[in-house]
Amino acid sequence: MTMENKQRQDCDDFLHYLAQEKRMSVHTVNNYQRDLKQLLTFVHTNELKSWPSIKSSHIRQFIVQLHQQGLAGRSIQRVLSAIRSLYRFLIREGLAENNPAQAVQAPKSEKRLPSTLDVDQMNALLDGTQTVGFIACRDRAIMELFYSSGLRLAELVSLNIRDVDMGDHLVYVTGKGDKSRVIPVGTKALNALKLWLAERDKLTFFEQTALFISQQGRRLGVRSVQKRLEHWGKKQGISDKVHPHRLRHAFASHMLEASGDLRAVQELLGHADISTTQIYTHVDFQHLANVYDAAHPRAKKK
Repeated sequence: MTMENKQRQDCDDFLHYLAQEKRMSVHTVNNYQRDLKQLLTFVHTNELKSWPSIKSSHIRQFIVQLHQQGLAGRSIQRVLSAIRSLYRFLIREGLAENNPAQAVQAPKSEKRLPSTLDVDQMNALLDGTQTVGFIACRDRAIMELFYSSGLRLAELVSLNIRDVDMGDHLVYVTGKGDKSRVIPVGTKALNALKLWLAERDKLTFFEQTALFISQQGRRLGVRSVQKRLEHWGKKQGISDKVHPHRLRHAFASHMLEASGDLRAVQELLGHADISTTQIYTHVDFQHLANVYDAAHPRAKKK
């Protein structure tokens, strides 16, 4: 058996081990097979005729080649995972002494901006939601509050009636890591909340402290809120799914576009690190350029 065939056989033995002993799914095994086929092509092209002859530098060269071919960072990470797993198997079988892929890292994936809704879309969604009846009033108040104050889904469903200060136009939120923050609530959101509370009181669930409840008087859950937003998005004919994340992102984007104050938006969103806010929001470059030109002492035109 040639060395090339021996390496192929070792890979086949590894795949058999994944399927039979590790009980991995057919889909996962097929992914490993596809990734290792690319590795074998590289190994044979570069005449690396034994597993111990493959060094970390070769794996890095292979990764660079995949990156140049346009493979995404996440896919390259999966390839690396397959190679590491293969070498753990080879070491166990006495066919290799170390794992050359262990310290190799994939290029960072480009962080995708979450899709957002523009101001006109948000107005159409909110104004198009009915304000008659228990469910419609509740759903309108939920969406208005998401957009008004940029709440996370978990934050919204955990709100109690006492967390909303109607007089001072504020909502008191407990966010990630049990960190508390106070966020302004806009006039339209307050009006929607007042309509909702009036409907809520008709069912006389006065002992229930939750702000948003079902018709059975139970605190509304995460999945229920997601389904209701999706329902209204479809009804308004909005492309892509409308979900809490999009409304929170719309809040952040529109606030940043209007103010240019990244630090303030960071505080409103409850982000510990401002870099999270930068990823979470997107502002058109021209707006940032205008802010820069107006504010930076070395950028101002004479």
